Amino acid sequence: MVVGDGGGEGYNNMPMHRSQPQLITSTVPHQPIYNSQSLSLALKPKMEGIGGMIGENFEGSNLGRIRGDGSESRSGGSDNLEGASGDEQDVPVGPSSSSRRRQKYHRHTPYQIQELEASFKDNPHPDEKERLALGKKLNLEKKQVKFWFQNRRTQMKTQLERYENAILKKTNDDLRIQNVAMKEAIRAPICNNCGGQAILGQDLSIEEHHLRVENARLRDELSRVSLPANKFLGRPLSSYGGSLPQGIPGSNLDLAVGRNGYGLNPMDVGLMGLDYNNGMSNALPLMSPSRARTMYVQYDKGVFIELAVNAMDELMKLWQINSPLWVGNGDGGPEVLDLDEYLRVFPLILGMKPQGYVSEASRASGVVMINSLALVEAMLDANRWRDMFLGMIGSSSTMDVISVPTGDSRNGVLQLMQAEIQLVSPLVPARHMRFIRFCRQQAEGVWAVVDISIDVGRDGFMSRRLPSGCIVHDMPNGFSKVTWIEHTEYDESVIHSLYRPVLRLGLGFGAQKWLSVLQRHCECIATIMSPEAPIDDGPSLQAGGKRSLANLAQRVTASFCAGVCGTGNHEWNVINAPEAAKLLIRKSLNNPGDPSGSVVSASMSVWLPMQHQQLLALLLNVELRSQWDVLFPGGSMHNMTLFSKSQDPNSLNNISLLRANATGGNAAQNTVPVFQDSTTDVTGSLLVHAAVDVQSMQVVMHGGDSSCVSILPSGFAIVPDCMTEPGATKPGGEGGSLLTVGYQILVNDLPSASITNESINTVINLINRTVQGIKNVVDSSRQ
Repeated sequence: MVVGDGGGEGYNNMPMHRSQPQLITSTVPHQPIYNSQSLSLALKPKMEGIGGMIGENFEGSNLGRIRGDGSESRSGGSDNLEGASGDEQDVPVGPSSSSRRRQKYHRHTPYQIQELEASFKDNPHPDEKERLALGKKLNLEKKQVKFWFQNRRTQMKTQLERYENAILKKTNDDLRIQNVAMKEAIRAPICNNCGGQAILGQDLSIEEHHLRVENARLRDELSRVSLPANKFLGRPLSSYGGSLPQGIPGSNLDLAVGRNGYGLNPMDVGLMGLDYNNGMSNALPLMSPSRARTMYVQYDKGVFIELAVNAMDELMKLWQINSPLWVGNGDGGPEVLDLDEYLRVFPLILGMKPQGYVSEASRASGVVMINSLALVEAMLDANRWRDMFLGMIGSSSTMDVISVPTGDSRNGVLQLMQAEIQLVSPLVPARHMRFIRFCRQQAEGVWAVVDISIDVGRDGFMSRRLPSGCIVHDMPNGFSKVTWIEHTEYDESVIHSLYRPVLRLGLGFGAQKWLSVLQRHCECIATIMSPEAPIDDGPSLQAGGKRSLANLAQRVTASFCAGVCGTGNHEWNVINAPEAAKLLIRKSLNNPGDPSGSVVSASMSVWLPMQHQQLLALLLNVELRSQWDVLFPGGSMHNMTLFSKSQDPNSLNNISLLRANATGGNAAQNTVPVFQDSTTDVTGSLLVHAAVDVQSMQVVMHGGDSSCVSILPSGFAIVPDCMTEPGATKPGGEGGSLLTVGYQILVNDLPSASITNESINTVINLINRTVQGIKNVVDSSRQ
């Protein structure tokens, strides 16, 4: 199709083919997957066909270059029609019509094109006399010259418009980023003098008015620059599912999106099949953590960025607003969110709460022995984040880095992550979560990290995390004040009735739990790294020896928790057992620090009428250990080495190496040492132990690699019961505890061997005897 530019000849005088086919575009409808508009846009299916993803199948450089018959017009109008009048284009219908049309098709010679281009540079709008002279010179008809100049002017105009559109779109996106930054600065103002929250006056409403006017102006500008593309495509550009042409930002919040696979594990890259070569928003198949099924979906990075900004905005408001949104308990503990007030103030980012789900939302603040930047760095590293919250995170990984700023800054980092969040008990299923994590610096020395779930209403996901995270303020002494906000919705029907009160009060996954574990971990690191840390019993240790023992303690505790919850890097299979104990089995072969063969994990949770820290102290009593430890019966034990992980001398957070007291001439040489790690805070306690080899421990105590120590851990997890048990005292007084007992036992040296009923009965008998022994010790201590 030949288009006139309106200069000299009108639109009605254009030559056209009557038999020319029309360009047809197709629209592929789709339905949102979720209630949330943002998530339904982020996880929308990929559109196919010509009308599909513009960013992949259509480039802006092709605008104005496609003719009505589907072929491309040559540069400079080198192709033309002889005698291009309307009458001459009427081709009779018949078998020879095609050949007659080809006879009138004229291809200019290189000389003609060169002369025409030179004349066009001198005068793009020649008059009739000049066109006649040029036609005689080049042996062309007057109409051929006339229409060549029309086509050349149209081509020039189209190229200019395309370039201007690209510039305007880039400018438009830059303005949008600045607009969002201004809005965020207004919503969460920070005083430059004190670093705290600024108090705004009536000027806020004026600023909001200006922002609305600016947004309206930007929308009008976007509509104006999109008109040429809309006219060509036959429908609005915004209706396409893809991104914009390459080189033009495809999001209103283009925060330096990473496109090089940074942050991905090699296994994840192979499984997800990412393609970062085209610079577009890439589709990432998300993998369900359920081993029974795998689900592949796609996401839009631009929408995830918008979702992250909204989540950060909500987190900052939850941090700034106090009453009536938050209700305190009066004893300095965590605050509880008023859900009715929350629904009145905040929009539903993830849509309505799923049917049957219950909400748990809390806020807690405290001082942590770490600076803000170090904490942010650890939160953005999946492995360090897992180690920092030991016992709470079974596994974690970074699936994709959606946005990463330039340089070494962490301000604006947006990651797609997945994790298994756990409470150490066989009666509480681990929470499989996939979420985006967004980090932003609010002011000098003030950082915020927010998480929000993206798996809404999918099979295998029994909980979801609404905007949750932490705000970190640096303090002058190198510490930081951390405010943790945790807001989750979960299916309570899968939780055993013994643990439902624990989760409702936030002691399982609430803000106080996250903050307490963080404080305990940072205090442990600071104490071990301090050269003045005392050794309570046994020989003195160098700094390297203490670090190696601490690494071994972390590995033993993580392995124990994974065995109880069935998480971590091992593949656990359930063994059907008639008793109350939960049995899991895994195969191990040539794993460093792990004996080869079939390993069975047995665990059981019971209620005991004793507070959790008192129960921990009872289990730490080496004089009473033989009454419940069925693996080392016959006598008391003593500490070969004991050092504290806390700066509090009365704390029960210790690492120790135990050995049975000698009863004969060479008994000390025949007894096996036991490595033990104990941790406790207001939300619960962990006591984990494992038999170890003497030679390996000597290497570790001198600063050697702790991964050489082969372990099969056993231990206990204790939490307050948060309820009244029939016949027991009330929780406010001498409340009870929920005790989880766990063992890992090598039942066969061959990984391929099947487990026998005799082995199952032996394991069940072992854990039942342990539980009964602990009950007897508790009853004796209460008399």
